[in-house]
Amino acid sequence: MNPNIETNPLLERLPKHLQQFIKPQDYSDYTPINQAVWRYVMRKNVDYLSKVAHHSYLEGLRKTGIEIDSIPSMYGMNRILSEIGWAAVAVDGFIPPNAFMEFQAYNVLVIASDIRQLEHIEYTPAPDIIHEGAGHAPIIANPEYAEYLRRFGEIGCKAISSHKDYQMYEAIRLLSILKEAEDTPQEKIDEAEKAVADLQNNMGELSEMAQIRNLHWWTVEYGLIGTVENPKIYGAGLLSSIGESAWCMTDNVKKIPYDISAANQNFDITQLQPQLYVTPNFSYLSLILEEFANKMALRTGGLSGIQKLIQSNALGTIELSTGLQISGVFTNVIEEEGKPVYIQTTGKTALSYREKELVGHGTLTHPHGFGSPIGKLKGFNLAIEDMSPKDLQAYSIVENETVKLEFEGNIIVEGEIITGSRNLHGEIILISFKNCTVTHGETILFQPEWGNYDMAIGKKVISAFSGPADVNSFDLINIVPSTKTIKAKHTEERDELEVLYATVRNIRNNNDSKSELKSVFEKVKSNHSNDWLLNIEIAELLKDSDEKQLLQEVLVYLDQLKERRPEIAHLISGGLDLIFDRSIA
Repeated sequence: MNPNIETNPLLERLPKHLQQFIKPQDYSDYTPINQAVWRYVMRKNVDYLSKVAHHSYLEGLRKTGIEIDSIPSMYGMNRILSEIGWAAVAVDGFIPPNAFMEFQAYNVLVIASDIRQLEHIEYTPAPDIIHEGAGHAPIIANPEYAEYLRRFGEIGCKAISSHKDYQMYEAIRLLSILKEAEDTPQEKIDEAEKAVADLQNNMGELSEMAQIRNLHWWTVEYGLIGTVENPKIYGAGLLSSIGESAWCMTDNVKKIPYDISAANQNFDITQLQPQLYVTPNFSYLSLILEEFANKMALRTGGLSGIQKLIQSNALGTIELSTGLQISGVFTNVIEEEGKPVYIQTTGKTALSYREKELVGHGTLTHPHGFGSPIGKLKGFNLAIEDMSPKDLQAYSIVENETVKLEFEGNIIVEGEIITGSRNLHGEIILISFKNCTVTHGETILFQPEWGNYDMAIGKKVISAFSGPADVNSFDLINIVPSTKTIKAKHTEERDELEVLYATVRNIRNNNDSKSELKSVFEKVKSNHSNDWLLNIEIAELLKDSDEKQLLQEVLVYLDQLKERRPEIAHLISGGLDLIFDRSIA
């Protein structure tokens, strides 16, 4: 791990498949314009959000060490976050939902370390350090909310995706990158928007991941708290958007009491949200999360859980009633009267117990797949796992005996028992055979020429979830996104403007002489006529100086700029309101 981010003991616990998403935060990449954007948004937010945000926001800013005047460093954030039991890592834009939530399960906040362009100062569809650092970090200082976030990650990373979910993730990631990048041709944005819309209209039944992602959006990202009549903001998307935090408080946005139905309410990351959900308190969020989790295959298992894994076409795990866990890509299930009687995986498969791979039952032993009957023996009320040693002896289920086991659903296993494995309760969880044949009616499921046969023991499937039981069983490296965020371009004009921003920043930070402000202002007027933020910063420095004439010139110029660029007039007015302590509408 890069030494620049190795600053919190929690990071040492992260498995390698999560560490691959982490990138160093090179603080020198932040330009003077970037710093000015951060400062403007934070000053506006703290001024406005002190009135409409949950009280945890301002307390959290103090506790997490996030400053108004400077973009936070990961080193500083990690040092302070460790005091409240969390850590932070930098990543490149959106990462896959399962990985994002798994980070949360480890009490690690994922921060997209890029920062939005000045042109997108009010809102960007791409995650950035304003959204992550100034939006998410302050609220996790609230212990009840922090536990909700951790628990959400723990449950969410087990949610089963559909095969279209990853396509949607890649499409949204690409769209967010293109919309945030400067000078992206409109036809490229239109094409990316169409791809997202086409997928949204053809997703079919929402997967568990799609549903829990909706719950995440309407709480963690865009949640309100309190009452429908008098809500407060706690969602990071609202806390980091100077435009939408004000918009959401108007009657233009419908306020709905939060409940589990939010899981079926989709969202569009590129648009202002037409409705938002209001939770009465943070503990209620956890109640709804558990209500949703009770419906997930993680807790219900059964035939439907296996079918969800098959439809996902991705690595997943089922857990049997004995505690045996089978991890692989599930491709087939034979069912009888609504119950699974035989399961099959294709490709590398591993067997585990309590999230630890069984010795001798990793992917090297099962490289081409795994199949096993599930359920009870036909005509027996007693399942194999519930049999005493005397029962097992009576039915010849002992080592070196050749047996014919007929399961419900017409699954027959016939062969010589080599050995068995037991769980901590002494129940048999696995039986190995040689010279074994497995059939379902006329269909041969396994034959002696294929080697020894390992049969899982379990009368039912109690859980099914995304990912492996033991993360060390599979190579999960190199699943990083295929697209990369696009950095701002270096031009002669941009570089000159950066120098001017740096000059003003140095004057403010070092309390230097303001004599240079006149020449800076003249250069901005002459060479950068569309820039407005630097003029706001110049006006701020001139407010308490003796340069009253220059201040008046700057204010007149800003008024002219508002007329010439009406789309940013409210941003100019908002900045001046802060400087001159005017009430913000």
